[in-house]
Amino acid sequence: MSSAKHLPLDRQPPLPHPGGMAVYTDITDAELETFLEGYDLGAPLAFKGIAEGTENSNFLLETEKGRYILTVYERRVKADDLPYFLNLLTWLADRGYPSARPVADRAGKTLATLRGKAAAIVEFLPGLSVRKPTAAHCREAGEGLAWLHLAGEGYGGRRANDLGQAAWSPLFAKHRKAADDLKPGLSAVIDQDLAQLALMWPRNLPAGTIHADYFPDNVFFKPDGKFAATIDFYFACEDAYAYDVAIMLNAWCFEADGSFNITAAKALLNGYERRRPLSPAEKEALPILARGAALRFFLTRLADWGATPAGALVKPKDPLEYERKLAVHREGLTLFA
Repeated sequence: MSSAKHLPLDRQPPLPHPGGMAVYTDITDAELETFLEGYDLGAPLAFKGIAEGTENSNFLLETEKGRYILTVYERRVKADDLPYFLNLLTWLADRGYPSARPVADRAGKTLATLRGKAAAIVEFLPGLSVRKPTAAHCREAGEGLAWLHLAGEGYGGRRANDLGQAAWSPLFAKHRKAADDLKPGLSAVIDQDLAQLALMWPRNLPAGTIHADYFPDNVFFKPDGKFAATIDFYFACEDAYAYDVAIMLNAWCFEADGSFNITAAKALLNGYERRRPLSPAEKEALPILARGAALRFFLTRLADWGATPAGALVKPKDPLEYERKLAVHREGLTLFA
């Protein structure tokens, strides 16, 4: 550390950053300074928890060398998966994709330990996420997702989608009562969804590295509305590219009243196909993939509903938001009329 380590550290209340995560692990000034001694980043000048999300503890870190995000990995992320995620971020950044490049310590390692938990520092990405995306945002972000899929081609890491279609029935079996507590009779409806999706699920579609959590809070835009960057790759895995598109359709194209915005959806697909045209098989599969993607997020929200730690600075997300989306998908979507 330089002599600047004696400057007072600017420590403010948790920052409600739209792309961040809840703070479960508090870091003292002394712990932070000791941790940073392993890096060539200079002294810490400011350190703020990011009070969003449900997965890890994120902090906005400013040092003499610049701005960064420090992540302490908490409950769902498996330690064995972390090299896959961090190496993927490096792979994408090396190919010009705007994702947060991990920062290596003095020993050349990007994965460290802090407070007995796995931790990493990544570069800070400028840009803003949007709470209510317009059709123009959907078009830009759709192109950004196709760019991600192309940039990920050739990545040597391997990680199966452990929240894919095969995992849904076992996951729901653990939370049937919670579903009926939310809405009487809901478990029987979900049973029907699971059975139908198991029979109809598309196979052998073009596949590769997908983001798998491409929500508006994980996509940044420039002030002029152009796509800027993607963050939060901690669900990334290998699966069908069109499934990633389906996840995005659910996350970006529903209105607050639960209705599906076909104008936003068509803009999203138009943006995606600017960079990577969808095959006929992918287009045909999108409605069932979107139904499955809605079920996946309903199930994980249901699992989180009673499992978020009491000290977390955010509330778990409402599973019924995605149950309402499921109801729309049961009627079927026409995306390429």
